[in-house]
Amino acid sequence: MITPQELIQEYKLAPHPEGGYYRESYRSETIIPKSALPKGFGGDRPSSTAIYFLLEQGNFSAFHRIKSDESWHFYSGDPLHVYVIDNAGDLITFTLGANIKLGQYFNFTVPANCWFASRPLKESSFSFVGCTVAPGFDFEEFELAKADELCKEYPQHESIIRELCRE
Repeated sequence: MITPQELIQEYKLAPHPEGGYYRESYRSETIIPKSALPKGFGGDRPSSTAIYFLLEQGNFSAFHRIKSDESWHFYSGDPLHVYVIDNAGDLITFTLGANIKLGQYFNFTVPANCWFASRPLKESSFSFVGCTVAPGFDFEEFELAKADELCKEYPQHESIIRELCRE
């Protein structure tokens, strides 16, 4: 079985600001002009981007949001929980993994502008996934949550917010 260190080396993964390791694996050459994008985008965007993303046990991807839909794809390792605070303020948890009998998904999409975070299940050693973003990702629209501010907005989810924020 492949190890996290082998994945980091083989795919030249680097530390991600939200936690874990990543590398962009695709950036569309097709560009969507800002004028054709929904309100709030700061400039032109590629039609789609994709990354490899690795989280090891004990690490997490902190709550953040982007202006695009983000589809998650399970590749290897163990199951991963993804926590989404949707636009109605409800907390939705889905599990990426290979066991459909346990309700795990190979693919799941986080809607644009929703806060989301992820971490491996307690019994997971690591999770290797992919994330596809459309319109394409740009760090200009990446917003990392601050726990105190997010807890004021969603006090009913304070426990999980404090667990999965770095500030």
